[in-house]
Amino acid sequence: MKRLENQLEKMIFGSRWLLAPFYLGLVAALGLLLVMFAKEFAHFVPLVLEGKESDVIIGLLSLIDVVMVANLLIIIVFAGYENFVSRIDTAGHEDRPSWMGHVGFAELKMKLIGSIVAISGIELLKAFMHVDSLGTEQLAWKVGIHMTFVVSGLMFAISDRVAGGKSGHNGE
Repeated sequence: MKRLENQLEKMIFGSRWLLAPFYLGLVAALGLLLVMFAKEFAHFVPLVLEGKESDVIIGLLSLIDVVMVANLLIIIVFAGYENFVSRIDTAGHEDRPSWMGHVGFAELKMKLIGSIVAISGIELLKAFMHVDSLGTEQLAWKVGIHMTFVVSGLMFAISDRVAGGKSGHNGE
């Protein structure tokens, strides 16, 4: 019976590798995001040369938006793979991000919600740049959605702090 239990546990432990294709898919999505960034950048260049200031700012915010999503993907791929599949052996590479290998699930969740709030804030700022063309209801929905993300982020942070205090963490 112990042998059967050991085999079952090895199979369950090995099943973590089923996540690897998901992370490879996110890496491929990062490549597609690069194509989207190049497209946005090509659209942005003429705006800088001939567009109105507000159009240039919106174009720049669109580029920042894509970069933030790309950063979020990298964080999820690195942290998720290292937390759930296997450590990434970079052999002490000088370019290894300092946070890599140290981001747990709670930190990953906070980085995720923080990025979502930032992306939502950029979208809201873009909406405010064209406030004349938005109806009051549309603007209220955008602000409401953004505030929902902000409050969710605060609630996540508070719940992590409370949970950390109860589990014997020193509250760092």
